[in-house]
Amino acid sequence: MDWLLAPIDPSRAHEVGFAISWHARSMVLAWGILAPMAVIIARFFKVMPGQDFPREVDNLIWWRSHWMGQSLVVGLSLLGLVLVLPSDFATMSVHNWLGYAVLAGAGAQVLLGLFRGSKGGPTDTQMRGHHYDMTPWRRMFEVLHKGIGYSVILLAIVTIMLGLWKANGPVWMWLVLTVWWAALAVAFVTMQKRGMAIDTYQAIWGTDPSHPGNQGPPPGWAVCRYDETKEGNDDVRHDRGDRVRSH
Repeated sequence: MDWLLAPIDPSRAHEVGFAISWHARSMVLAWGILAPMAVIIARFFKVMPGQDFPREVDNLIWWRSHWMGQSLVVGLSLLGLVLVLPSDFATMSVHNWLGYAVLAGAGAQVLLGLFRGSKGGPTDTQMRGHHYDMTPWRRMFEVLHKGIGYSVILLAIVTIMLGLWKANGPVWMWLVLTVWWAALAVAFVTMQKRGMAIDTYQAIWGTDPSHPGNQGPPPGWAVCRYDETKEGNDDVRHDRGDRVRSH
């Protein structure tokens, strides 16, 4: 117990004030826990266990979980920022600069979300839409949104570790975060291998080839798309049948 409670660097004391301690808590909760979970839900739970896909589509659980989770991330990030302002840019550490880079990435994601374009499709009031038609703007949004999202989370993990070192956090904090992130990584790889990363477009509107977005390559890396033109295993949740293609 003494070892777990001891700071990671015995030569330095672990002494942080009220503002720094709550800054750390809010940022770890936001970027170490909520943000990775929101991404995993959005990537692997567009089709829920037990859902009769592709006959049953447009499950909104992943969408609500993703945007509500990321909204909490933004709110906690703003709280964490306010707790350490004002910053002396002349004396900022690498942790500080990376933290601002993470916040810039979060701001970019918010702007992309606001200007992602119209939805369209059979579930909207008008059929035409940036997402349903998979316009060039929507495809660019998909690339930027996913690319920035994954990059910012990885950058946030590095920033958190640097912050822990700067504050000389106790051993138990390092262990808990390491185990948590390792568990998330194992879960990510496992669900990816099981073919649970279903194409967003098909998860929303179905697999009919007449839908515009089903006529080109799916946006995103290593996602599974259902192919109605092939016979074989109907189980889209496992990337083993002839009807499921991994991109």
